[in-house]
Amino acid sequence: MVERSGHDGRVAIPSPTPILATRMDDGSMLPTGLGEFDRVLGGGLVAGSTTLLFGEPGVGKSTLALQAMRSLAASGSVVVLVAAEESAAQVARRARRLGPVPADLAVVATNDVTTAEQVIERYRPALVVVDSVSALRDEGVSGSSGSVNQVRAAAERLCASAKATDTALILIGHVTKDGELAGPRALEHVVDTVVRIEGDRHGSLRVVRALKHRFGPTGEVGLFEMVADGLRELPDGSLAPPGPGLDVPGVVWSVTNDGSRSLSVEIQALVAASTGSPRRVAHQVSAQRLALLLAVLEARCGVELSNCDVFATTAGGLPAVEPGIDVALALAVASAAAGFVVPANVAVVGEVGLAGELRPVSGLARRLSEVRRRGVERVIVPAGSASEGAGDVELVFCRRLADVVDAVQPVTV
Repeated sequence: MVERSGHDGRVAIPSPTPILATRMDDGSMLPTGLGEFDRVLGGGLVAGSTTLLFGEPGVGKSTLALQAMRSLAASGSVVVLVAAEESAAQVARRARRLGPVPADLAVVATNDVTTAEQVIERYRPALVVVDSVSALRDEGVSGSSGSVNQVRAAAERLCASAKATDTALILIGHVTKDGELAGPRALEHVVDTVVRIEGDRHGSLRVVRALKHRFGPTGEVGLFEMVADGLRELPDGSLAPPGPGLDVPGVVWSVTNDGSRSLSVEIQALVAASTGSPRRVAHQVSAQRLALLLAVLEARCGVELSNCDVFATTAGGLPAVEPGIDVALALAVASAAAGFVVPANVAVVGEVGLAGELRPVSGLARRLSEVRRRGVERVIVPAGSASEGAGDVELVFCRRLADVVDAVQPVTV
C-alpha cells in the first residue's frame, strides 16, 4: 500500500497488482437450453450479469426470453418473470401457448422497481427477466415511466441486486421508430451484454445478434424461425437451401459471413422501366452498396439503368449487407436487366471495386464449406482467391465484373 499526502491528510492508494498474479473469475455459466441463444451468449448467461434484450415490437423479445426461462425451469432452476406490462394471467396464457409450464417458472406482476429488487434479494432465483425495463418506476426518482431518469435508475438498481445475489438478469427494452434502443444510451454501458433480435414482423426469420458482450466475442448471431408455438431454432443456418430454381432472371445465390457463421442467401433483383423519377429500393441489402454497384454496372459493364426502377432484396428475410455479396447483387441486377437466367447450381462470392474489379473476401474457406453442404456445383470467386476448402466444387476465377456474366453461361428467356 502506498500513501500520499493531500489537502485533507494522507490518502491510502492501493498498489497496482500484476495481471499475471491476478486470480481470474470465470463466473458461473448458465446455459439457457436454446442452442442458438447460447451461441450468441458464448455458452449461456453468466451468474450476476445483466443482459439487455431489445428489438422492434412483435419481433419476439418476450417469446425468446420466456422460452429460455421455460428451459431453465424445466432443468430445476428457479426463474422469475417480472411482468411490468402484463398481468400474471396474461403471462400465464402466453406461457401455456408455448407448451407445458414447469413448476419452477414464477411470475410477479409489478412495475415498482423496489418490489422487483426485493424479489431478487429475497428469493435469489437463477434467472430474472424484466419485461420491460421501460415500464418500471422508481418512486424516489422524478419523471414518468420510460423517461431517461427512470430507466437509468431502474437498471442501475436491478444490476446491483443481480450482482449481489449472483442472479442472471435479462432486461427487455423497446426501440424507437428509427430502430434504435429507447431510453438513455447510458443503459448500454450499465449492462454486461446487449443482444438485439431482428426480423420482419410479417416474416418468420429472426436473427439474434450480440452487439456487446463482456464475457465473450461480439457479432455472433443465432437464427430462429417464428412458428405457431414460439421460436424454432435454425442451427443449419437458413430457411431454405438452394434447389431447383424458378428459372427467372434476377435470382442469384451467394454466401454471407455473419459472426462465425456462413449463411446461404438468395439475392433477388427486379429491373423495370420507370414512369417517372427512377427508384432504387433495397430491402435486407445495403442501399449504399446497391447504389455503388448500379453506377459500376453502367460505367464499367455497359448496363443501362438510368431510366429504370431497380428493386433488390433477399429471399426469406435474411439480411445480407457485407461486401462479400457485391458480385451476386450486381449479377442479379444485370440478369434482371438483360433477361438471362443464372443457373441455380451456381453461387457467386466477391467484393466489387469502383473500377469494376473483383476483390477477394475474408472467410472464403467457410463460405465454400457452406456451398458444398448446400450442393452447389460451381462458385464464381475473385481472381487471386485461395482455393482452400473448395473440395469437389468447381471454382471459376474472374478479374472483372464484366467477366462474370460470361462465366455463368447465360440463357436468354
